[in-house]
Amino acid sequence: MTASTALDSTLDATVLQEQLGLADHVIDEASLENSVRRFAEQKIVLPTFMELAEPHRIPADITKGVDKNAADPRNLFRVHWYNDLNGDRVDVPNHVVLPSSITGIDSPIIVVFGDRFPMITAHKVLAAYSCFAPRVITGQFDPTRHRAVWPSTGNYARGGIAISRLMSSRGVAVLPAGMSKERFDWLDKWVADPSDIVRTPGTESNVKEIYDACNEMAKDPGNFILNQFCEFGNPVGHYEVTGRALAHAFEHVKANGYSDLRLAAFTSATGSAGTISAGDRLKDIYGTKIVAVEALECPTMLENGFGEHNIQGIGDKHIPLIHNVMNTDVVVGISDKATDELDVLFNTPEGQKYLATRHGASPELLDALTHFGFSSICNVLAAIKTAKLLGFGANDAIVTVATDGSALYPSERVKTLASRFNNDFTAIDAAEVFSEHLGSVGTDAMIDCTEQDRNRIFNLGYYTWVEQQGTPLEVFEARRSQSFWRSVRAYAPVWDELINEFNARVAKVSK
Repeated sequence: MTASTALDSTLDATVLQEQLGLADHVIDEASLENSVRRFAEQKIVLPTFMELAEPHRIPADITKGVDKNAADPRNLFRVHWYNDLNGDRVDVPNHVVLPSSITGIDSPIIVVFGDRFPMITAHKVLAAYSCFAPRVITGQFDPTRHRAVWPSTGNYARGGIAISRLMSSRGVAVLPAGMSKERFDWLDKWVADPSDIVRTPGTESNVKEIYDACNEMAKDPGNFILNQFCEFGNPVGHYEVTGRALAHAFEHVKANGYSDLRLAAFTSATGSAGTISAGDRLKDIYGTKIVAVEALECPTMLENGFGEHNIQGIGDKHIPLIHNVMNTDVVVGISDKATDELDVLFNTPEGQKYLATRHGASPELLDALTHFGFSSICNVLAAIKTAKLLGFGANDAIVTVATDGSALYPSERVKTLASRFNNDFTAIDAAEVFSEHLGSVGTDAMIDCTEQDRNRIFNLGYYTWVEQQGTPLEVFEARRSQSFWRSVRAYAPVWDELINEFNARVAKVSK
């Protein structure tokens, strides 16, 4: 039985393949042959999903001597969680266990670092590969005639541009003009032409404007839209790769001083809802609660609401098609005031001095906190709130990810310092920020989801996907059932087989 036949046979196969990226066989042999020849010319080899999930399967010499930030196709074999800051492979994903002196709860919070990923220092490069590789190996994307278009609020677009370069393709980043300066500085260095950066109106919350721009670009047959919000390679990749990495980090912590620990919850800002798919794997293994996080200033899941915020990278005002809503247990809202101000606390001399002297933060912990970007801080705050809501104790671990690091936000920090602290962040400011955002975390802006809550959130996606984006109702509705999601995950081993066949053809042409 192929992956596609595992899905409901009444679903439109063309929609599954074209809109959702769920093809389990070669669609266009001529395009595939073009890719094979291009990859042979450029000496490009693709890693399988299993290799990225378990990098010990990858020969260590593949990336030897390769700068982790170089546009070198061998860096495809670093698109996993097992890198250190230098790009060298580690046995266990880099992580930190946050102490109660910082979090105020007994439950250990395990944070796995995303800024160890190559090229973009953010884990979205994995999502980009997970969406792009299946399109190439099935002959849907042809690098000799297509431009890869990457709609995003920042890191996925950067990841897409990086993966495009490594796979000898032209990429186009589509993202809101109001995103951080550092994102655009990186893009300026990586795109083939300045016109390959498309700035849409607004900031983090303006996802609809991104879709509108992409729908207009899609009228040109040379543009191939890789929409992370509906590309099912995104959740498949995170289920296989991120889910395994988080489980490994947890098992490592448990084996080193926490023998009675259980993995009680996983928190993830939803963004495209790719990363949160790792929670599906953790729930399958451990019965872990899945906690979806959004900005309080734009309470889409909480209140069907809308608004603007600055937790860059999480997107909102809609429910992604790839979000397995009916498997979500808790919804949490976090304010961007908290993430902005804690970023200042973690990354200024006075803030670090306060954490060290008043809360006993070690030099190692202070360094770890500088590797938390806005959405990373958001994820940690959600973990604290979840522990309090569900009454977790010392044996209840919560795992989450630091999706990127503070290195992406110096320009935003300058704005916060100017607007809220008159460019002078003092010891008193540090104490007040800690007290407000870490010392008095409550259980407000949370939903411990009932079936009715999940259905309400699920139904909200109808207006984006069926009415606006033309997804057939039967495909939209099929996502209510967990059998649909199990069938989607069946694509991973099929794609691995296709990757191996593709690599073999490339090797044959290269001889």
